[in-house]
Amino acid sequence: MNINLTLGMQALIFALFIWFCAKFVWPPLMRAIEARQKQIADGLAAGEEGRQSLSRMEKQIAQMMTEAKTRASDIVAQGEKLKSETIAQARIDAKAEGERIIAAAKAEIAQEVSRAKEALRNQVADLAVAGASQILKREVDAKAHAEILAALQKQL
Repeated sequence: MNINLTLGMQALIFALFIWFCAKFVWPPLMRAIEARQKQIADGLAAGEEGRQSLSRMEKQIAQMMTEAKTRASDIVAQGEKLKSETIAQARIDAKAEGERIIAAAKAEIAQEVSRAKEALRNQVADLAVAGASQILKREVDAKAHAEILAALQKQL
C-alpha cells in the first residue's frame, strides 16, 4: 500500500465528509440553534415584560388600595353624619310626640274636670232639691221648676 494514495484517499473522503456535513447536516443544526436562540430571546423578553407588568400591577394595586381606603373613610364619615342626623331627628320627633301626648293628656284632664264639675253640679242641685223638699216638707217637682234648677246649677 502506498502511503500517498492512502493519505490522498483520506483527504478526499474527509473533504467529501466536510461537504456532506456542510450541505446536509450543518443547515438543520443552524436552524435548530437559531430557533433555540429565538426561543430563549422570546422567553427573556416575556420575562422582562412580565416584570414590567408586575411592577405596573403593583402600582395599580397600591392606587386602588388608596382609593378604597379613601372611599371607606368617606362611607364611614357619611354613616356617622347620617347617624347624627337620625339621632337629632329622633330627638326632635320624640320631643314633638311628648308635647303632643302632654297636650292630649291636659285636654283629657280638662274634660275630666269639666265632667266632674258637671256631675258635682248635678249632685248639688239634687241635694238642693232634696234639701228644699225637706225644708218645705213637700215634693218639689223637678220638671216644673227646671228653669230655677238650671239657674241654680249655673250659679254653682
